[in-house]
Amino acid sequence: MTETELRKLVEAVRCGRLPRRLFVERMLSLGLSVPMAGLMLIQARVAAAQPSFAYKPAKRGGGGNLRMLEWQGPTLLNPHFATGIKDFFGSRIFYEPLAQWDADGNLEPVLAAGIPSRENGGLAADGRSVVWKLKPGVTWHDGQPFTADDVVFNWQYAIDAAAATVSAGSYRNLKIEKIDSHTVRVVFAAASPFWPGQYSQVLLVPRHLFAAFGGAKSRESPNNNKPVGTGAYTFVEFKPGDLLRAALNPRYHEANRPHFDTLELKGGGDPTSAARAVLQTGEYDYASSLLVEDDVLKRMEAGGKGRVQFLRGSATAAIYLNHANPALEVDGERSNPKTRHPLFSDARVRRAVGLLIDRQSIETYVYGRLGKATTNYINNPPRYRSANTTSEFNIGKANAMLDAAGWKPGADGVREKGGKRLTLLFQASIGTVAQKLQAVVKQAAQKAGIEMELKGVVSSVFFSSDIGNTDTYGKFYADIQTYNWSNDSPDPEGLMQSFVSWEVCSKANKWLGLNLVRWQNGEFDALFRAAETELDPVKRAALFIRMNDLVVGDGYVLPIIDRTTARALNRRLVAPLSGWQSDMASLPHWYREA
Repeated sequence: MTETELRKLVEAVRCGRLPRRLFVERMLSLGLSVPMAGLMLIQARVAAAQPSFAYKPAKRGGGGNLRMLEWQGPTLLNPHFATGIKDFFGSRIFYEPLAQWDADGNLEPVLAAGIPSRENGGLAADGRSVVWKLKPGVTWHDGQPFTADDVVFNWQYAIDAAAATVSAGSYRNLKIEKIDSHTVRVVFAAASPFWPGQYSQVLLVPRHLFAAFGGAKSRESPNNNKPVGTGAYTFVEFKPGDLLRAALNPRYHEANRPHFDTLELKGGGDPTSAARAVLQTGEYDYASSLLVEDDVLKRMEAGGKGRVQFLRGSATAAIYLNHANPALEVDGERSNPKTRHPLFSDARVRRAVGLLIDRQSIETYVYGRLGKATTNYINNPPRYRSANTTSEFNIGKANAMLDAAGWKPGADGVREKGGKRLTLLFQASIGTVAQKLQAVVKQAAQKAGIEMELKGVVSSVFFSSDIGNTDTYGKFYADIQTYNWSNDSPDPEGLMQSFVSWEVCSKANKWLGLNLVRWQNGEFDALFRAAETELDPVKRAALFIRMNDLVVGDGYVLPIIDRTTARALNRRLVAPLSGWQSDMASLPHWYREA
């Protein structure tokens, strides 16, 4: 499509001849991302689309209790330390960002008064800065005003190396300045092609409660698990991994919201029982993260008490081979990034493991509607999906490769070399889908002479940021592990942060670095830095595709499934969910139909 044709389509949206949603869908079919389409409309001064749902309640409250299940129950409620979906999920109930993306390509303001544009003076012509005006009259749950000082503080708090936050990467190569009490300027180190960045989606905590607990004292704050945010619900009670209770915020900054008087988020159990509690018994209104076999979900839906909703954003289920040595302790930590895995340092062993992944069978018999087989880490938006990666399920080739690497079958069929057996520890969180995936891989591995020990870890522990626990996926004290990794932003920059060298997970950053696999590559780092400042969308896409090819091609990261995510909802619950944001981002707009 030519530039002239694109401008005609944008003008058609501006004049009302073409619905915004159809424009976004057209752009996606061409390979453009949701934010790219959205930013094109922002720059053309096209008004944001109206919500596709109608919020009916005419007053705040009156909805009674909202009952939610998150079987991976949150274990902490400070978003700057939320290492997994579960902790971000819990934090998002109370805390809010400047802005967020919706499914229609709108960058919608939350704590911002509006979206910056050239017209309102928010966007600098050289792409080096953005001015954000804050929504007036917003208060924290304790009644203190939300101001520019809070926005600046969150930047300072996050980038302090001694605090070791997971949000530090969202603020890379920028600084935030206070202009006045309700205006801030974000200044980029170089022209930024994606000016909303990750920083605009960071959940903001109050300066007046966290300022005394910055840096090395960040883990000592009493508010790490007693949130005081700006969100629609206020904190009542929290039992990590088990129960979270909240109540309506009478001072919430959006009219007639929220609808529910109280909410209860129950953790624990497993995905199947969570789905059953919504779809069959009706005991709960909502359940998240449903890694349940598709045929089981279909049988549950037939009861008529609830429905399953599938959301597609940017999420990939993958198997990760440890780049470091989990058995060797260096400087007081195992899986130290300075070490190399004694088996996987041989590329032939990595390739052999890759040949044992039957992606098509895993799609058909394990995931069903929950995803499609893939060999790419970046799967959405389509513009960034590589056409260069391939896969093959071939046990014969795997055997030949291990033979060439010097691993010979022993008397019991397990390969040996230099007196060492080819035994691998494969860990995952406990759940039917994860355990089936492990079983499929183990069966193929046995046929190649690899002995696999399977380990299941309770999800509240596996995805925990507890620095004292040895079974977290951040510690990675195993040879192999699998989990689903998602990116709330449609831009892949946040996803690819998972493999840059400065995000390597280690004791130094309290195991909160995003690079859990410990893989490091100089070319990858250089490509990532180039993508941060590349204004040409075509060139930028090529950089991300090359990054994808590098990490997948080296064999430590084995993408398996381009994931959708499933939710169970009561048939009367109205919840405008989007695959590009946390479910809790739309929580103020949820209501129960009469």
